[in-house]
Amino acid sequence: MKGKILVTGGTGFIGSHTAVELINEGYEVVIIDDLSNSTTDVLDGIEKITGTKPSFHQFNICDEHQLKAFFEKEKDIDAIIHFAASKAVGESVEKPILYYRNNIGSLVNLLEEMNNVGVKHMVFSSSCTVYGQPEKLPVTEQTPVQPAESPYGNTKQICEEILQDTTKAHGNLNTIALRYFNPVGAHETAHIGELPNGVPANLVPFITQTAAGLREQISVFGSDYNTPDGTAIRDYIHVVDLAKAHVIAVSRMVEGKNKANYECFNIGTGTGYSVLETVKKFEEVNGVNLNYKIVDRRPGDIEQIYADTTYANEELGWKAELGLEEMMRSAWKWQLRVVGKD
Repeated sequence: MKGKILVTGGTGFIGSHTAVELINEGYEVVIIDDLSNSTTDVLDGIEKITGTKPSFHQFNICDEHQLKAFFEKEKDIDAIIHFAASKAVGESVEKPILYYRNNIGSLVNLLEEMNNVGVKHMVFSSSCTVYGQPEKLPVTEQTPVQPAESPYGNTKQICEEILQDTTKAHGNLNTIALRYFNPVGAHETAHIGELPNGVPANLVPFITQTAAGLREQISVFGSDYNTPDGTAIRDYIHVVDLAKAHVIAVSRMVEGKNKANYECFNIGTGTGYSVLETVKKFEEVNGVNLNYKIVDRRPGDIEQIYADTTYANEELGWKAELGLEEMMRSAWKWQLRVVGKD
């Protein structure tokens, strides 16, 4: 066993796929999740894929007392991957206080307990939203950070600042912020995937649920952006590729290969696809016709963003391997299993 990794938000979409990749690489995984956007069925899916069910603790890490009790019990954590956060851009515009309390408070609590018990390594789930609407594309890690377009994006900016300040103050703390672009898809086995509670805030689960007849139609937010087809452009990345980047980031710190106490990396494919291109690719790959309509822009959305992944490719030795077709195919396979049509 390589070591014990705490995965906060580990029954969520990205967290569960990362748990699988960690277990496959020989790590022991411990999960904390409050199940606000997931279910314990995910643990069964992880076990089906890996043969191992991670130990699981249900609580919100904003609860300082429960977090302290957890670390009193689990004394041999080698590193933390911190996913637990609220993540819907539109909701953050409507409920900013919820996002500031949950996203910032949870990180502060974790860092305090890490310092108390001597855990030295954290991978932080960041986002390309920290760049705001960049003046130049593609974005590199040196691209100037613009004002956030949403409270969600602002929490990620603030959390990265907190990490930078904390690593300066505590020289034995190492953190790596992975700035994701747009994770989609599902594990090839279809045992785990993206299954948000309630109405999906992200495009691809809305596509798959509409295709499955669970939603009447897809809303395409905005058709008047300065893009080739007028719809917003995003850099979609397969969730399994993203999960593997977390394993590499953990290993980098545990093995002492990091070059600074705080590092950040863009995790994307380097290719941007518009919302309409993504919808049409899903139709093409899966032979399904989708019902969609153009509606007004959604508050908080940026026009277009995609990554320059050169630094992550060269420094981490990581590269996205799965393309948009596999993203759309695996997402649909997962949705069919969820609705019992596989």
